[in-house]
Amino acid sequence: MAEGYCFLWLPLQVYYIPWLPMYKSSTFPTFFSLLPILRDIWIREDIDIVHGHGAFSMSCHEALVHAKSLGLKTAFTDHSLFGFADGSSIVTNKLLELALADADHVICVSYTSKENTCLRATLQPEMVSVIPNAVDSSVFTPEPSKRSPGKITIVIMSRLVYRKGTDLMVAVIPIICKAHPNVCFLIGGDGNQRILLEEVREKYKLEDRVTLLGAVPHSQVRDVLVQGDIFLNASLTEAFCIAIVEAASCGLQVVSTRVGGVPEVLPSDLIWLAEPSASDLVRVLNEAIDACKKEMFVPPVTIHDRIKEMYTWQNVAMRTEKVYKNIMKTRNPTLPERLENHLRYGPVAGPVYVILIILAVMWYYVVCFFRPAKDIERVPTACKTWYSKSTSVK
Repeated sequence: MAEGYCFLWLPLQVYYIPWLPMYKSSTFPTFFSLLPILRDIWIREDIDIVHGHGAFSMSCHEALVHAKSLGLKTAFTDHSLFGFADGSSIVTNKLLELALADADHVICVSYTSKENTCLRATLQPEMVSVIPNAVDSSVFTPEPSKRSPGKITIVIMSRLVYRKGTDLMVAVIPIICKAHPNVCFLIGGDGNQRILLEEVREKYKLEDRVTLLGAVPHSQVRDVLVQGDIFLNASLTEAFCIAIVEAASCGLQVVSTRVGGVPEVLPSDLIWLAEPSASDLVRVLNEAIDACKKEMFVPPVTIHDRIKEMYTWQNVAMRTEKVYKNIMKTRNPTLPERLENHLRYGPVAGPVYVILIILAVMWYYVVCFFRPAKDIERVPTACKTWYSKSTSVK
C-alpha cells in the first residue's frame, strides 16, 4: 500500500495516508483518528477549501467535520443515489447529514441526484449546485472502421453486479440473440455476478456471440467501445452514468434503462430509454437494432461532435471554480452556531451530533497542544509563487 507524499505536477500533490481500507476502499469509521494527519497536511499546504467526494467515504466525512474546527471552507460532491429504508442507506444518510450540516456548498452530478441528496441530508436546495461529469472527447473518438461488417455489436461496459442490472442482461441476451442472428454482445467488466453471464452463455450455446472480456483498464475502454454499434446500460440506479457519455463520444447509439439521472444526460435522438424490466428492455433493443439495420442512426462523427460541445472538463472546472469563489466569501460559523445548527436534526440525532462536534473540537485542541502549528513545516513559498506566475502568463 502506498504511503507518504507524491509529487505529480506542481499544482497537484497527493498524500497517501497509511490507513487500511475496510470496505470498498473506505477507511474504518473512527471519526477522530485522521485529524492529526489531515491537520498537518492542511497547515503545511496552507489549504483554504476542503472538498470531499463520495457519501461512502469515511475519510471524507471526517475531513469535512474537522476542517470546520480549523476555520476552513468546505464543499462536497455527491456522485451516487441512495435509498432511505435499508440499513446501509440509513447509516450512510445520517453520516452525510452530520458531515454536511456545516458544509458551505454541495455539488451534485444531476438534478435527480440533487433532489436525492437534499432529502437524505436535509439540505436547502439553494445550497446545492448541479455540475455534471464530463468526458475527454480527444480520447473517446469514433472509429467506424473497427466495427464488424454484416454484424450488429452491442457493447456493455459495466461492473457485473446487481446494481448495474446484470440480472436484466441475463434475461435479455438470449432473447435478442434468438431474434437477431446477426447480433453479438461484447461485454467488458467484472464482478460477483459474472458467473450468471457465463452460465447463460453456456446454456444457450452463445460462446461465439457473447464475448466476456473481464475487467478492462480505462485506458483500453475506447478500443472496446469503437467495435460496437449500440451501447447497452442496464443499471437499476444511476446518478449520472459517465459510461453512456463515453460511448456516445465514440459514436455509439445508446440504449439505457430510464433510472435516476440518466434521462438528463443525452438528447432524445441519441438515446433509447426503457423501463428497468426485461420485457421493456427487449422491446427497446429490438427497435434500436431495426433502426441500425435501416441506417436510421445519427452518424458517429455527428454524435461525437455534439458530445464534444456538451461535456468538457474545462466547463466543469470553470463552474467548480465559481463555487469555490462564492464559498470563500461566506462567514465561518462560530461554535455555538455550529451546535445550534446540528440541534435542528431532531430530538435524537440532534443531541448526538452536538456531542460528536464538541468531542471533535476538544480533540482538535488536544492535537494543537501536543503539535503546535509553528512546528509544522510549510511548503516553500517559492513553489507557489512560481506556479501562480506561470498560470497568470498562460
